[in-house]
Amino acid sequence: MMRSLTYLLGLFVVILAFVSIDYYNQNKQLERAVYATQTRDFSAATEKLSLLHTTVEQSLLFKDEKTLSNELDSIWRMSSELRKSVANLPLQQDVQNDWMRYLGKVGDNAKQAANSGDYTEWQNKMGTVATNLQAFAEEWNVATVAFYNNDTDLKKWTNNQKLELGDSPFVNVSKQLKSYNETDFPLTASESDYEKKRDLQHLKEQKITKSEAIQTFKMYFPHIDDAIVTVSKSKDDAPYPFYHIQYVRGARIGYADITENGGHLLSFLMERPVTKNPRSHEEITTAAQNFMKQVGYEDVTLSESRENHEAWHFVFTRTLDDGALVYPDSIQVKVAKDNGEIMGVNAMEYIQEETIPTQAELPIQWETFFADHVTVEEVKKIYTANAALELRKCYEVIARVNNAKQDTFRIVIDSEKQEVLKIEKLY
Repeated sequence: MMRSLTYLLGLFVVILAFVSIDYYNQNKQLERAVYATQTRDFSAATEKLSLLHTTVEQSLLFKDEKTLSNELDSIWRMSSELRKSVANLPLQQDVQNDWMRYLGKVGDNAKQAANSGDYTEWQNKMGTVATNLQAFAEEWNVATVAFYNNDTDLKKWTNNQKLELGDSPFVNVSKQLKSYNETDFPLTASESDYEKKRDLQHLKEQKITKSEAIQTFKMYFPHIDDAIVTVSKSKDDAPYPFYHIQYVRGARIGYADITENGGHLLSFLMERPVTKNPRSHEEITTAAQNFMKQVGYEDVTLSESRENHEAWHFVFTRTLDDGALVYPDSIQVKVAKDNGEIMGVNAMEYIQEETIPTQAELPIQWETFFADHVTVEEVKKIYTANAALELRKCYEVIARVNNAKQDTFRIVIDSEKQEVLKIEKLY
């Protein structure tokens, strides 16, 4: 009996050793495969970076509009392809984000120059960018070689979250990218305004207390004013201070965020089961409009609606005295189909209220602006941001093509410059 047990134990040890060896070999094969893939990705990114630098340099050689336009299209395409490659590389998040941002700005500037036909700014700016891209390519090559030299410690590179940036060969790359983002593409005034309003820095109203935040919450949503609530304050490093209210009332759970300055509702969300007995679209729309009046959003107009299986989603947009819609100042409202209950609100854009620029509104003769086979169905006056994030007064035109498909397009045209900012096929 003992001999049999000894035999079986020995056999088990032998089998376990074979299994361990096989598992080790499989892991090594997997590591080699991962390393090969990462090596290929780094090589591809290096090649694309060199090609992008060359193309940016070439774009500075030409004055001919057709030739320069082709170069700009290539730059936009290459920067997009390089961003895709960067997204697959085992880089620290900081390095990846800075590089994606820089490449995005190179591509966006090329696209804007090609679309506008104004190449002067491109020629003035890209000399520095070309020089910096060359320096960056050299530093990138150094960092890539250092990456290859770490093939004996592959786990460091396949789990880059554990690797501190200070230990990475890409630390100098990161410093370069931060510097280039600031010097090559400084924020314009309009972009600076955009960043500020995103942070709600303009809210200078009196601060409210925690209890006042709860009162504001109950004013907006009286049907759940008996809910159990907990209130917490945003962190000290938050871009703007707000109260975060979490609530529970039966099957209803959710949250509301209310600014400390002024007590403005930023957002609201409710989760609960929705029954399969929907009310009519008219009833749901009326419920949404009544809510807007109840909470004091009097200067808005319903500008968009869409649905899913359980709710209608509405967009209400700030409306000026002349009837123009300020699209960046909008409120999104989610309404349950079964009983018209408000299930979601996002009012951040509305709170960030745009400063309306002074701008001429020149009439356009639509019969000469559009082709003979195009019919203008509707024209609205709107304010929207152009590619440079500048708020512009525009005509929003719904135009139908008189063909077999009756294709319909939404076209946004600058009312002063009479330039087309956006074309969107609707149906």
